[in-house]
Amino acid sequence: MASAGLSQDRSANERPRGPQGTASGPGRPERRRAFVARGLTKVYGKGEVAVHALRGVDLELFAGELAVLLGPSGSGKSTLVNIMGGLDVPTAGQVFFHDLELTAFDERALTAYRRENVGFVFQFYNLVPSLTARENVALITDIARNPLAPEEALGLVGLAERLDHFPAELSGGEQQRVAVARAIAKKPEVLLCDEPTGALDSKTGVLVLEAIERVNRELGTTTAMITHNAAIAEMADRVISLADGRIAGVRENATKRPARELAW
Repeated sequence: MASAGLSQDRSANERPRGPQGTASGPGRPERRRAFVARGLTKVYGKGEVAVHALRGVDLELFAGELAVLLGPSGSGKSTLVNIMGGLDVPTAGQVFFHDLELTAFDERALTAYRRENVGFVFQFYNLVPSLTARENVALITDIARNPLAPEEALGLVGLAERLDHFPAELSGGEQQRVAVARAIAKKPEVLLCDEPTGALDSKTGVLVLEAIERVNRELGTTTAMITHNAAIAEMADRVISLADGRIAGVRENATKRPARELAW
C-alpha cells in the first residue's frame, strides 16, 4: 500500500482507520479494495437553491482495476471522483483509501494525499504553453519522491519522439497524452480521469484511451475514468453507472475490448 504521506499532527497510529481486506465471489480471485465509500452525500448551496450532487452513494474500487463511471451530465460522476481524489469533501458519509479515512483528513493531509497518491487527467489539458512536453512532465517529477523520468513517462504514452515539442506544436490528442504522462510520472497509486476524451474526436480519443489502458496494465495503477460515452465502458473491468446522484448499477465486463477497437 502506498503511504498517504500524511503530515497531520497526530501520529500514524492515531490516524482514522477503516475497512481493509479483500472482496471475492464465486469463481473469482480475491481483490484488494483501494477505495470504500459509504453513504456519500454532497449538497451545494442551501434551501431552495440547494443542489444534491450525491445522494447516499456506496461504492468500492479495487486495486489495479480500470473502472468506468458512466452517466449523463449532472449524475454526480465528477463530484464522486473529486471526493475520492481529495479535491472536495462530502456533506456526509465516509471515504476510505485502503485503511485511511480521507473524510477525517484536514486540508494539509488531503494535500499530501493528492501529491503522493493521486494523478489527475481532466478534459482540458492544462499544459504550460511556454514549456516543452518534457518540461511539462518535469513539473511533477521535480517534486515527486520516486518519479519516472519524464522521457519514460512520455514513452509510455507513445510520445518518445515529441519530447521537445511545445503544446502549440502538438495535436489535441498529443497534448492530452502529455497530460496523462504528467499525471502518471510521479507513479501514483490512483489515476482519476474526468472526461479525458471529451474534447477529442473518436480517432484521437482512442489514442488517449490506449495510453490510459497501457498505464493501467503495465504500472498496475488503479484507474477510474469518468465518461458519458457508453462505448468507452467496453474497455473497463467494471462499469459503474450513476444517475441523479446515486449508483444506478454496477456490472463487470466478462470480456474487455481493447481501446484500439472502440469507436463512437
